[in-house]
Amino acid sequence: MSLHDDAVLVLKTYEDQDELRGIYLDHLAAHEDGMWKACGAGHLTASALVVDPERGRVLLTLHKKLGMWLQMGGHCEPGDTTVAGAALREATEESGIPGLMLLPGGPVRLDRHPIPAPCHWHLDVQYAALAPAGAVEAISDESLDLRWYTYDEVAAVADASVVRLVEATRARL
Repeated sequence: MSLHDDAVLVLKTYEDQDELRGIYLDHLAAHEDGMWKACGAGHLTASALVVDPERGRVLLTLHKKLGMWLQMGGHCEPGDTTVAGAALREATEESGIPGLMLLPGGPVRLDRHPIPAPCHWHLDVQYAALAPAGAVEAISDESLDLRWYTYDEVAAVADASVVRLVEATRARL
């Protein structure tokens, strides 16, 4: 199974956010390269909100290019075999935390956001990753900073898409 096939399978079984799910599936049907950064019409991305439920907090990254506090995530790469695997890889690389585990049940949310040309859209498949006890973060090259925020602090530092992801993750926990 290819990464493209995995994405279609994940999205076909996704039960929430029907309109976005349809947009994602239409995009993949219309663009054979719709998984990859090179697709000018937009492409799927994979992200994961790193969560420490024991302490009621999430780890956010201050994105180097955007200057915004976001969940960990990024582009699918040729070595990725599943969208979930891409999200976990990105979360591990960007947080520096080994032993992260994706929250069971598949993606937590879908989010579509415009990006500057030459591409037009990121179609983000958003997961949540549980941090192991005693997790210690380490900043990657892609971040200006990493910081733990309590659930209630997120709205003061992040945009609405991150707030919605935190809320959906908390509902799933």
